[in-house]
This record gives sequence, C-alpha cells and structure tokens, in this order.
Amino acid sequence: MKHIPNIAAGLLGLAFVIFGTNHFLHFLEVPKPPEGSPPYLFFGAIGPTGFLSFVKVCEIIGGILVVLPKTRNLGLLVIGPIVVNILAFQVFLTKSAGLFDPPVIAVTVLSAYLLWVGRKKFSGLINN
Repeated sequence: MKHIPNIAAGLLGLAFVIFGTNHFLHFLEVPKPPEGSPPYLFFGAIGPTGFLSFVKVCEIIGGILVVLPKTRNLGLLVIGPIVVNILAFQVFLTKSAGLFDPPVIAVTVLSAYLLWVGRKKFSGLINN
C-alpha cells in the first residue's frame, strides 16, 4: 500500500515526459483537429507564438519532479495548472468530446490521487 503513490507518480511523470518530449521529437502521431474547429483555431493561435513549447517544457520538468519523491509536491505545483487546462480544453473547446479519453482520465485521476496523498504538505498554502 505504501508503494502506490510511487507507482502513481511514476505513471504520471512518464505520461508528462513522453507527451512533452513528443512535441519536440514527433515520435507519436497526434491527430490534427478539423480545420476551422475551435481546437484548430486554439492551436493555430498558441503554436506559432512559442507558448505551447513553453507549456511542453513545463510538462517535462514537472513530470521529472513528480517522479522523485523529494520533489513530488513541487512537480504537482508545476503540472497542476496544466492538468486544469487539459480539462478546460476538453470541456470548452471540444464540448466534452475527449473528456473521457483514457489519457485525460489517467492524468486527472493520478494527479488528484497524488494531491490527496500529499494534502498535509499542501495545507500550509491554504491555512493562513
């Protein structure tokens, strides 16, 4: 039972490192959204500006930090906003079409679980 957080952190970190590095190395095929759709326009806006590259670097750094037990909570602070934006993207831009895709569910559940396990360490951020 005490190894479950380490396994969850390993899976979450691996997902963020793989999908983050895929942006730069293109080893996985990512389907393009239909032309003219809100997701297409969204990526058309953030892609050329370099903002998406910044987010992907944060994904890689956050994924590495989450895997290491001593830096796990810092990693959760880095990838937390990214997870919220993944959910917001699925809800608002795809009209919840991809909300139940396995990677989205896995990243959300693993992040929530690790946040719950480390909730005592985060309580200092709230209780003041």
